[in-house]
Amino acid sequence: MAKKENKQAGKTAKFLGDLVSFRQSLKLIHWSITGPGSYETHISLDQAIDTLRDVTDRLVETTIAIEGTLDIVVPETIKPEKYIDHIEKFYTHVEETRKIFSESFSQSIIDEFQEGIKQLLYRLKRLS
Repeated sequence: MAKKENKQAGKTAKFLGDLVSFRQSLKLIHWSITGPGSYETHISLDQAIDTLRDVTDRLVETTIAIEGTLDIVVPETIKPEKYIDHIEKFYTHVEETRKIFSESFSQSIIDEFQEGIKQLLYRLKRLS
């Protein structure tokens, strides 16, 4: 399929790259957790990473099927000190950006991504 070149495609590609970077940031957090409750936190992060990997893959493949090849670039991945704040902020980013997808099935995939984030937040906050 031909590469789609327009402003909307750029926004879509950036958002998809953001999803990958966020998932990678969770792995960096996972590797740095120590102390009491670290095992439970590790398990919670791994579950979220697995869920978000599958959901992100579905969204990227579905979007490419609809829009054509996109120039997706993954931004630099950070390891935040306040990881719960980082996760909550990214949830808000997804909520604010999801409107770039007009198809109900794409919105459904994004719902699953957000559900994965909310489940992770629930687990992490219950462990603290």
